[in-house]
Amino acid sequence: MIRACLAALAMAAGLLPVSTLAAQTTGPQAPVVTLGEARRRAAVVDPNAIAARAQVASAGWERRAARMDLFTPNVALVTTYARATTPLFGGATDDGFIISNTATSATLQGRYTLLGDGKLSSLKRARASLESAEASETAVRFRTALETDMAYFAVLADRELLRVATERLARAREQFGIARVRVSAGDVLATDSLQLLLEVNRAQLALLRQDSALAVSRLRLGRRIGLPGQADAAPIDTTLPAPLPLSEEELIREMRQRGPDIEAARAAERRASAVVATEREGYFPDIILSASKAASDSVLFPSAVRSNQFAVSVSLPIWDGGQRELSVARARLQRDIARAERDDRERAAAELMTEAYHGYRTARAGTELALVGVRVAAETYRVQGVRYREGATTILDLLEAQIALSEAEAALVQSRYATHLGLAQIEALLGRRLADAAPTNR
Repeated sequence: MIRACLAALAMAAGLLPVSTLAAQTTGPQAPVVTLGEARRRAAVVDPNAIAARAQVASAGWERRAARMDLFTPNVALVTTYARATTPLFGGATDDGFIISNTATSATLQGRYTLLGDGKLSSLKRARASLESAEASETAVRFRTALETDMAYFAVLADRELLRVATERLARAREQFGIARVRVSAGDVLATDSLQLLLEVNRAQLALLRQDSALAVSRLRLGRRIGLPGQADAAPIDTTLPAPLPLSEEELIREMRQRGPDIEAARAAERRASAVVATEREGYFPDIILSASKAASDSVLFPSAVRSNQFAVSVSLPIWDGGQRELSVARARLQRDIARAERDDRERAAAELMTEAYHGYRTARAGTELALVGVRVAAETYRVQGVRYREGATTILDLLEAQIALSEAEAALVQSRYATHLGLAQIEALLGRRLADAAPTNR
C-alpha cells in the first residue's frame, strides 16, 4: 500500500515536468535596453511627449509672428486681368481715355497697424504661451520618464520574482523527494508526502503566473520604447540606494520654486493675464497706416495709368452690442481659473513631495529589513530541513519555514524596486535628476 501510494504521489508531482516549465519561462530573445536608453527611446515615441514638443514649436512660431507683426507691415500684390465682349474703360490719361476689350491692373499694398488689434499685448501673450508650452513639455517629459521607469522596474521585479518562484519549486520538489524516502522507510506517515505534494503544485502554479506576468511586463516595456514586441531590462545596481541628498523641507521648497507642473501652471496664468490685456485693447482706437502703388492699362503689364496713395485711418469703437465686454469677461474667467489651478498646485506641493519622500524612505528602510528577513528565513528553513530529516520536527513546521523563505525573498524584491520607483517619483516632481541617490544603470 505504501509503495502504491508513493507511486501515485510521484506521478501526480510529475504532471507538470521541469521541461514544460522551462519552455514556459523561455520565450523569444528580446532586445535588452538600459534605463537611460529606455527613457530616451520613450521620449521619442510617446504621443504625449510628441504633442508637447509640437506645442513648443507652435508657440515659438507664435512669438516670432508677434515680433514680425510688431515691426513690419503687411504687404500684398494684387493683379487683375479682365476681357469682355464690349469695350471696357481702362482709365484716363493725358492723351485721353483708354477704351479696350481688355483691362488690367496691378496694385502693391502696404498696411501697418500702429495701435489696435491687440498690437501692444500680442508679443507678451506669445511670450507667455511659449513659456507655458516649455514648462508643460518639461513636465510631460518627466512624466514620460516616470512611466518608463515603472515599466522598466516592473520587468526587473517580475524577473526576480520568477527566480524566487523557481527556487520555491526546486525546494518543494527536493523536500518531496526526502519525504518519499522517509515514508518508504516507515519513519513518517504518507500524509507528509501529501502535504509536500500540495506545496509542489502551489509552487508550479505560482511559477506559471509569474512567467505570464513577466511576459506582459516585457511587452509593456517594449510598447513604451517603440518596439512591436517584447523588450528586456538590463540589470541595475541592487545595492541599497543612498539617502536623499536633500531634506524634506528643501525638496518641498525646490518643488514650489521650480517644479515643472507648478512652472507650467504659473506660465498658464501669465498667458491668461495676457489674453485679458489683449481683449481690453478692444476699447482703444485703431490707428492704421496704409500705402498703395497702382497701375492700370489694357495690356498684360499695365503702365498707362499710375497712382500712389497714402492714408491714415483712425477708428474709435463705441458700441458693438456688448461683444467686447463678453470677450473681456470670458478672458477674466479663464485667468481666474488659471490662478486657482496655480494656487492649488502650490498648496499640493507639500502633500505630493511628502508622500514621495516618505515613500522612498519607507521603501529604503523596508529593503534593509527585508535583507535581514531573508537571512533569518533562510537559516530557519535550513534548520527545519535538518530537523525534519532527523525526525525532530513535523512537516507543518517545515512547510511554514519553506513558505516564509519564499515570502521573504518576494518582499525583498518588491521593496528594492519600490525604492527605485520612489526616487523616480521625486525626480518627476522636481524636474531634475538626483544623482547622489540614482541607480547606476542610466
